[in-house]
Amino acid sequence: MHLAGATVLRGPIGFGKTSRLHTEKILRLSMDLPIIVEIMDTEEKINSFLPEIEKMLKGGLITMEKVKVIRYNADTTSSNS
Repeated sequence: MHLAGATVLRGPIGFGKTSRLHTEKILRLSMDLPIIVEIMDTEEKINSFLPEIEKMLKGGLITMEKVKVIRYNADTTSSNS
């Protein structure tokens, strides 16, 4: 949907409404670890993307925060020259 950018962060430990800790185990991949997805774009574009997020999310929390961009520098040079 041509959003400006996104970052996905996976937490090694967390808990939800049950207050039961979910932890990362070395020998198994846990499917219930916390994930944070930060999406950057205009409010209008994010609002139009929200129905897609709702389809993907089985449970969890969605928040929308206004930010003040202090600096944005898109490096358009390629290091593969």
